[in-house]
Amino acid sequence: MSLDTAGNGPGGSGFSTGDGLGDAFYPLYDRLFSEDSEFVKDVERKLAESRMPVTVEMYLSRALAIGVISGGVLWALGMLIGYALASIGIFSSTEPLLGMPVPNQAVLDLIQLVKIPALVIVTGLVFGAIGFGIGFGTLVAVPYSRSSARKREINMLLPDAVSFMYALSIGGLNQLEILEAMARAEDTYGEVAREFQSIVQETEYFDTDYRSAIRNQSMNTPSDELSQFLTDMLSIVNSGGDMQDFLDDKKEKHMRTAKQQQELTLETLELFGEMYMTLSLFPLLLIIILVIMQMMGQSRTEMLYGTVYGMIPLTGLGFLVLVSTVKEDEVGDGFLNPKGSSQWVQVDNNSGLLDLGLVEEYTGEFSVFDRIKNREGTRETLNVLRRPHIFFRDNPLMTLALTVPAALVIISTALVAGSAPTSLAGMKENPVWGTFVYVYLPLYIILIPLTVFYEWNVHYRKRVLSDISENLRKLSSANDTGLTLLESFNTVAETSTGKLATEFEMMYAKVNYGMNLRDALVEFNNKYHVPRLSRTVKLISKAQEASSQISDVLTTAAQASENQDDIARERKSRTRMQMVIIVMTYLTLLAVMAILQTQFLDVMAGLTDSAGGGGGGGGPAALGANVDTQLMSMLFFHAVTMQAILSGLISGYIRDAELLSGGKFVVVLVTIALAVWAFVG
Repeated sequence: MSLDTAGNGPGGSGFSTGDGLGDAFYPLYDRLFSEDSEFVKDVERKLAESRMPVTVEMYLSRALAIGVISGGVLWALGMLIGYALASIGIFSSTEPLLGMPVPNQAVLDLIQLVKIPALVIVTGLVFGAIGFGIGFGTLVAVPYSRSSARKREINMLLPDAVSFMYALSIGGLNQLEILEAMARAEDTYGEVAREFQSIVQETEYFDTDYRSAIRNQSMNTPSDELSQFLTDMLSIVNSGGDMQDFLDDKKEKHMRTAKQQQELTLETLELFGEMYMTLSLFPLLLIIILVIMQMMGQSRTEMLYGTVYGMIPLTGLGFLVLVSTVKEDEVGDGFLNPKGSSQWVQVDNNSGLLDLGLVEEYTGEFSVFDRIKNREGTRETLNVLRRPHIFFRDNPLMTLALTVPAALVIISTALVAGSAPTSLAGMKENPVWGTFVYVYLPLYIILIPLTVFYEWNVHYRKRVLSDISENLRKLSSANDTGLTLLESFNTVAETSTGKLATEFEMMYAKVNYGMNLRDALVEFNNKYHVPRLSRTVKLISKAQEASSQISDVLTTAAQASENQDDIARERKSRTRMQMVIIVMTYLTLLAVMAILQTQFLDVMAGLTDSAGGGGGGGGPAALGANVDTQLMSMLFFHAVTMQAILSGLISGYIRDAELLSGGKFVVVLVTIALAVWAFVG
C-alpha cells in the first residue's frame, strides 16, 4: 500500500509528512519492500493493534533510517577497531590466516598483502551489520511489544468487562448504549474500553454502521479472546438474538477461562521455581571448584570476583525478568475519574503535599485565591506534621526522602571517624563489620521504614476486600426486597461488621447530607484505589443510574468478586510453595557457605599458621598457603548477602507481583545471613 505512486508520496517532491528521516529514506523503503510484502502487512497489523498513529510506510522508512545511522556508526567503529588491531601487530604473522595451505610463494605474498585490509573491512562490515540490525530491529520490535502488552491487559480485564456489559443489559440498556458505556469506562477497563472506543468513534465520525464497526474491530484487536467475543456478538446482533442471554453465557465462559489461565500461570511458576533451585546453586558449586583450584595454584582470583559480584546478581536478576514475563500484575491504578460528577469529588487522594486540590485552578486570577492556596499549603503541612505516620502510610515511597539522606550521613560519619574500612585490605581483615557499615546499615535504615509503611498501606487498602463478596450478596438480597440501593447500604451496614460495613454507613450518611450517591461511591473507591474494587464500584454506580432496583446487577458483581476470590486463594496457595522453595534454597546455600567457612577456611588458616610457626611445611600446609582465607571469607559473606537480597525480592514478586512486597523477605534473610556470619566469620 505505497503512498508514493505518482511522485507525491512520502518520498516524492510534492508531499512531506514532517518526518525528516522518514521522508529521506522512503525511496529506500520503496525499493526494498513491495506492496504485497508479508512483512509489511504484518508490521501494519501490529501498528494497528498497538494503536500507533503512523503509517507502515513512514514507520519502516524511519526504522531504515535509524538502522542505517546506527549501522554507519558501528561500521566506523568496527573499522577503527580493525585498524587498531592491525596497527599493534595482532595480524602481523607471516603465516597464512587460519593455517590455510597455499600452493606457492606468490599466493602467500598475495595473502599477506590483502590480509590486514580484508580483516579491517570485514570487521567494519560485521559491526555495521550488527548496528543496522540493532537500530532497525529495535524500532520494528516496538509495535510487536506494545501489541503483546495490550493483548495481555485485554485478556486480563475481559471477564470483568463482559460482566459489566451483562450488568448494563440487565439494567435495560440497548446494544448501542452498552457499547457507548463500555467505551466511556476507560478509567476502569483500560485497553478493553479503548477497543470499544474505536467502534463508537468509527460509527460517529466515519458514518459507519455499528455492525461493520464491530466486524472491523474484531479483525484489528490484538486479543484473540476479544476478537472471538466481538465476532459472536456480531452474529447475535445480525440474527436479532437475546443480547442479555449471550452476555450471560460469555460471562460464565470468560470466568472459567480466567481460572484456566491462572492455572497455566501457576504451573509455569512451579517450573520456574525448580529452575531457580538449580540456577542459584550453580554459583555455589563454581565457587567451591575455584577454591579447590586455587589451593592447587591453578585458579585466578578474578574468576572468584566475577562469580560472586557478576554471576550471582545476573542470575537473580535474569530469573526475576523471566518471572515477570508470566506473572500477571494488577492492571490499572484503581482510581475512578467521574466525568460529569461534582468538581468537589475527591479523585486522587494520593498526591500529598504536591496537589492542593481545587484552589490551584483559580490561583493567579485574584489575590484571595493566592492567599487561600498559601493557607491550604500550611494546613496540609501541619496535618502531615501532626500525623506523619498517616502521610507515610498513604505515600510509602516518601520515606526515602528521609532515610536515604540519613543513611548517607551515617556512612559519611563512619568514614570521617575512621570506623569503616576504606581499602580492600581493611575489608578483608574485618569483612563482617565493613559489610555491615556499607550494606546492612543503609539497607536497614532505608528498607525497614519503607517495608513497614508499604505493608501497612497494602493491608489498609485491601482490608476492604476481605468480605466484599458476602456483602454484595447481602446488598442483592436487601435490594430484591424492594429497598433502594441507598437503603440497602444502610441495612447491610447495620447487620454486618468490618471495614466495608463502616464504609457503607459513611456513604449512607454522605447521601443524607446532600451528596450524590454516585459521587459517594467514587470517593469511597478512590479512598482505597484497589483495581478490583474499582471495577465493582464502576459496575454498581453505572447500573444505579438507570434504576435503584439492581439486585441482578449486584448478584453479577458478587459472582465476579467470588471468582476473583477463588483465583486469589489458588494463587496464594500455589505461590506459597514457590516461596518456600526459594527460601529453603537460600538457607541451603547459606549453610554450605558457613560449613566451608568453619570446616575448610578456618582449618586451612590453622594449618598455614602452624606450618609457618614450625619453620617448615609440606602436604596440607603447602596447599593452604595458596588460599587467601581472609579474601575467601569476605567473598563468601558477600555471596550470601547478595543471594539473600535477590531471594527476598524474587519471593515478594512471585507472591504479589510487586518488588516492594519482597522488602520484608529481604530484611529477614539478610538478618539471618548477618547473624550466621557474625558467629562463624
